[in-house]
Formats: sequence, C-alpha cells, structure tokens
Amino acid sequence: MNRTMTVGLFVGAVFGLIAFAANQGADRAASSARTPVLLELFTSEGCSDCPPADRLLESFDKKQPVNGAQLIVLSEHVDYWNHLGWKDPYSLHLFSERQETYASRLHVGDVYTPQLVVDGQAQLVGSDESAARAAIRKAIQRTKVPVSISGVSKDGSTVRLHVDVGALPVNSGSVYVALADNDDLSQVSRGENAGHALTHVAVARSLTCVGESGRDRAFSKDLTLPLGTAGVKGVRVIGFVQDKDSGAVLGAAQIFLD
Repeated sequence: MNRTMTVGLFVGAVFGLIAFAANQGADRAASSARTPVLLELFTSEGCSDCPPADRLLESFDKKQPVNGAQLIVLSEHVDYWNHLGWKDPYSLHLFSERQETYASRLHVGDVYTPQLVVDGQAQLVGSDESAARAAIRKAIQRTKVPVSISGVSKDGSTVRLHVDVGALPVNSGSVYVALADNDDLSQVSRGENAGHALTHVAVARSLTCVGESGRDRAFSKDLTLPLGTAGVKGVRVIGFVQDKDSGAVLGAAQIFLD
C-alpha cells in the first residue's frame, strides 16, 4: 500500500467517524424532540373484545410507530367484568372509577372495554388503530410541559424516586405516578377468554396522585411509593400531570427499573 492510499484511507476513516457522530447526534436530537403522549387502555381479561386492543397497545409501546410521538402506554384493568366467570388478576376498582370520570368528561354515554383514552382528551375503541393514530397525531400538536423522573431505586418493598414538573399553562394540575409491570401473561381458564393465553404490557398496579402544580408554579418532590405486586418482570415508573378541570394530560415521562 503506498503513502497516497494510506492518507486517503485515514481521511476517509476520519470523515466516516464524523458522519457517524453526526448521525448519532441527530438520532438523539430526534428522540428528545418527540412529544410524549399518554395512552390509557381500559381493558379486562373477562372481555373477549379486549385481546386485539392489548396487542395494539403492545405494538405502540414497542414499535413507537408515530413520527414525532413518544408513546407512553398504560394498561388499566377494570373490575366490572369480574362477575362474569373470570376475575382479572390485574383489575382494580380504582381504574373503573377513573374510566367513569373520563366518561363524564368526554361525554361518553357509558363505560366500555376496550377503551383507549389519548392524552385525557380523546377516546376511541382500543383496537381501532386508524383512529388511535389520528388522535395521537392531533395530540403531538399540543405543547407539553416538561416532566422528569430521576433517582429511581428499589428499597425492599418500596420504590424511591424524584419527580419534577414544569410550571403549567392552567390554574391547577394533579401530578400522578403509576407503577406498572413491564409485561404480564395470564392463562385464562374461565369466562369469555377461557382457554387463551393473554399477554399485556405496562400493566398498572398502582396510580397515585402525589401532589398538585399550577400556573407559573413548578412541582418538585422526593417520593417513596409501595411496590406492592408490581415488578416481578421489571417495572416501569410513569409520571404525568393532568389538568384538574379538563383532564388533559399536560406532560408525561417514564423510566424503566429492573
């Protein structure tokens, strides 16, 4: 190999590294520029219409298919199907009550499953991918306040963390923290889904209002929350702030903990 070729290879390698670094920087910038959108799926293992919606939520979570959106998902299992042959092990009455609140705010005649609520402002049948994508694209047009979760650690049966929320554009907002299983699997033996193995993602095990924020007033707090039954296969911590009047999600963030 002659000297000219050696220099040429060296220069090419340098430019290659520069291009690689530039691309990496662009990828990070694109990631940080994505707008968080909270997807809450009200679902139940006792409902035969729910598994397709569960799979769609999992696809949104893993593939992040909507440009410009950081999809933060939560499976919230309601308990009003439990009397029909199968008690959903992930169901909590808390989520049935939360869905009732959305029904009132979004002017839905009655609660149903599967129901997907997008950023607290739009609702649709949870298996309707086209409608979901349209609602997500609309949601990313709204400016969000910054939410960050830091210092997360397990301490026996509790989780320690710190939550920061930027000042709000509304008078008052509730700050929530959810602890959710990364994924779960059930072998259903009775009810409408008898004989099926059902998989779920981001199964909410708790949802706690940890404080309030307001107009031109930031929120910052150290928290210790009970882990409960969450985290057998890893847990995700999801924080969000929600307008107390309209229910609109004004900002959200998540972090994963093994």
